[in-house]
Amino acid sequence: MVVEFRFAEKGAEGKLHHHPHIQSTYVKSGRFEFSVDGEKTIVKAGDSFVIPSNVVHGCVCLEPGELIDSFTPRRDDFLV
Repeated sequence: MVVEFRFAEKGAEGKLHHHPHIQSTYVKSGRFEFSVDGEKTIVKAGDSFVIPSNVVHGCVCLEPGELIDSFTPRRDDFLV
């Protein structure tokens, strides 16, 4: 399952959370500070990374942009 998230304003947050899905994130545009398992990293357009299952993570938008996340298995909570 692939989901695109748009962050329109600096300071917008993806609150810390965890889930049983493996998440692969691609930064389509913008700049973000991610916290993954307590470690903070700044990512920018063109960067990608993987978040293992059940690891606490979240982000803060530093420059407006878009993230493309892929989840396995699919996240039924995102289905309409």
